[in-house]
Amino acid sequence: MRIDIHPILQFDREREISFLYNGNKIKAFEGETIASALHAAGIKVLSHSIKLNRPRGFFCGIGKCSSCLMRVNGVPNVRTCITPVEDGMVVESDVQQLPSAEFPGSNKEDISVDILVVGAGPAGISAAIEAGKRGVSVLLVDENPMLGGQLIKQTHKFFGSRKERAGTRGIKIAEELEEQVRELEKNGKVKILPGTSVFGYYGGGSSHMLGAANKMSNVMYHINAKKVIFACGAQENMLSFPGNDLPGVYGAGGVQTLMNVYGIKPGKRVLMIGAGNVGLIVSYQLLQAGVEVDRVVEAMPRIGGYSVHAAKLRRNGVPIYTSHSVKEVYGKDRVEGAIVAKLDENWNFVEGSEEDVKCDTVCLAVGLTPSARLLFQAGVKRDYIPEAGGYVAIHNMEMETSVKGIYVAGDSSGIEEASTAMLEGKIAGLSASISLTGRDSSTTAKMEEYIKTLEEMRRGPFGSKAREAKRKILEEASNEGI
Repeated sequence: MRIDIHPILQFDREREISFLYNGNKIKAFEGETIASALHAAGIKVLSHSIKLNRPRGFFCGIGKCSSCLMRVNGVPNVRTCITPVEDGMVVESDVQQLPSAEFPGSNKEDISVDILVVGAGPAGISAAIEAGKRGVSVLLVDENPMLGGQLIKQTHKFFGSRKERAGTRGIKIAEELEEQVRELEKNGKVKILPGTSVFGYYGGGSSHMLGAANKMSNVMYHINAKKVIFACGAQENMLSFPGNDLPGVYGAGGVQTLMNVYGIKPGKRVLMIGAGNVGLIVSYQLLQAGVEVDRVVEAMPRIGGYSVHAAKLRRNGVPIYTSHSVKEVYGKDRVEGAIVAKLDENWNFVEGSEEDVKCDTVCLAVGLTPSARLLFQAGVKRDYIPEAGGYVAIHNMEMETSVKGIYVAGDSSGIEEASTAMLEGKIAGLSASISLTGRDSSTTAKMEEYIKTLEEMRRGPFGSKAREAKRKILEEASNEGI
């Protein structure tokens, strides 16, 4: 299942290693995650549901779901989709007995810092860079082993203004951002903790207290931060249909992770659900990886993404069916096919329109939901804003929430593009820094520049949803005196 030839990416695989999976020796390469190495070996069933014993497989690829939880070197409930494989590692799935409560050699570390940034995607890295350049101490924490968030899997070129990296591939932007933040790390201005999960917020005041842990290093962190920027990104939406939990049903981000980060095909023949920009772009990326895309189905009566993306698919013979959706996915312990059908004007399936699509992969590109649970645990004012993707933290123009000293940026503040996430990160990093060092004419001018650029990027028909989301958020923030 590994990709050998790709028109854009070159997979320079590192040293070949092996690990034990349920007693069987599995080949892998350094730099891969456990779940991706298993997938490359043809192992799609990663766990089973406790109650009904239904098989579960790779879905999100970013540690947001529970399908890939396994015991690794005796440590329970490890998210194998974001845990790097190591030579000689012992991995066990579906282990029911309780583990020992003892963790010999465990370490605790106290960290005090001016600004904690949670999440090292485009928003979080941008926030850390902006704050790190301004003479305050910054801690950047992310649960994934790599920095860059969704950017590390985006091989397409960005749209918009050249100033905001239009015409540059997301993977290149991720490299540039990592270089900048690593330079600040080298100079002692930013500390980076990858592979570390912030699991709880425990109060504020003169500083905010949070807990974090790196399970594989057996280290727990007690963090005190004067300011906190939450840039936790988003998680894939799910559709409700029979068979939606079968191995072989993936979120679009999970498919991108396998293909574009680890060079592994998700399957041989794919049914894509959703014709927004993500569905269209990932469909084309599947073709680039040598995977057949049977069709794209879209429940709306029109294509939601840019016409240029749809045109590329059609030129490659991939049909796009609007007013269609998936009715059922079937298979014994993995996807073997799906039933798709036409939808009427009331969103009901049209009887007699069913078609059996033979495929081994179903990819869901049906939107994202902001990952904002830590924000809500911190007690920020929140509201349900449909245009923002769900419940979000109410925040002002400078990204500060209702809890003093807590900021939000990127998809956690409302679902948008990576280019706007980077700008929101810069605004949050600058705003948090100003609150510590004071505001002067240069920082005021810089803030005005960032906000003006952000507003310009939301103009036009494709920015209408984001504009409306931010209008509602800012209006509520004003009413709440934030």
